[in-house]
Amino acid sequence: MDSITHTLFGLTLYGTVDKKHLDIKHKRAYLVTAVGASLIPDIDVLSRFWDTEGMYQMWHRGITHSIFLTPLWALLFSILCLLLFKVKDKKLFFFGWLAVTIHNTSDLFNTWGTGYLEPFSSLRITFGTIPIVDFVVWIIMGLAYIFSKRKRGKSPFYFRIAWMFIFLHFMVQTIQGIFIYNQYDKNYDQVALSAGFIPWTFSVVAKKEDTVTIFSDSLFHKTKEQYVLLSSEGADLDMLFDKRPEAKTLYEWAPFVVLVDDNDRIGLYDPRFYRNGQSFLFEYIEKNN
Repeated sequence: MDSITHTLFGLTLYGTVDKKHLDIKHKRAYLVTAVGASLIPDIDVLSRFWDTEGMYQMWHRGITHSIFLTPLWALLFSILCLLLFKVKDKKLFFFGWLAVTIHNTSDLFNTWGTGYLEPFSSLRITFGTIPIVDFVVWIIMGLAYIFSKRKRGKSPFYFRIAWMFIFLHFMVQTIQGIFIYNQYDKNYDQVALSAGFIPWTFSVVAKKEDTVTIFSDSLFHKTKEQYVLLSSEGADLDMLFDKRPEAKTLYEWAPFVVLVDDNDRIGLYDPRFYRNGQSFLFEYIEKNN
């Protein structure tokens, strides 16, 4: 999910806390833990500043998003709350642990993928059933906020209901995505799913030999073929990987790629992000260089 959504996740989680009997220091500790722990895995974006080997694609959503690192992030915020607010509360540890786990787990459902099992596995897990920016989730959290302001005494109740609806939304989207995925899986060599911004719509990227076809699909409308892409499967990628290490990282990171080898350039791109004639994840070199 994007940083705005993760921040809203943190605020919505903070909203579930019954703060009637909490003093100002405890309230601040819970707020910092909820929002901070909901954002901390994305600290890996700082790796851009020292990446000299084109590894950022693999580092982003890598080890910092591991489920095995979640208790360490929670411990970090417990220590911060002790130092900043003089608050020692074991509930804060589990609260922070929940916030980080929500971040890492929700990212599994996006197309981008997550190193959820690092360092024990480098597999990038992606379901592709929830868009990175999900306006349905925003609306659910927004409604919880509005209702909480009208009846402040029931504020935690509304935010807890919001989490129930978010969970239900994720499950409904994912069940539909799995059903659509299975319709293609037996007919193609490789298949990847990418959720659309409109609820219950998906892009299905299917590869068979050297042809990649991108479909728009849903349980509620007919399948539409959007793009047919030809991959130069026989392309020699050694020079590309040597001159553009980011290309090798992308090749290893993506479920599958489309190879480009024409008179002007050699490269590869991730077809899951193909829109309007190009993919924003495209690494290449000019042949005349």
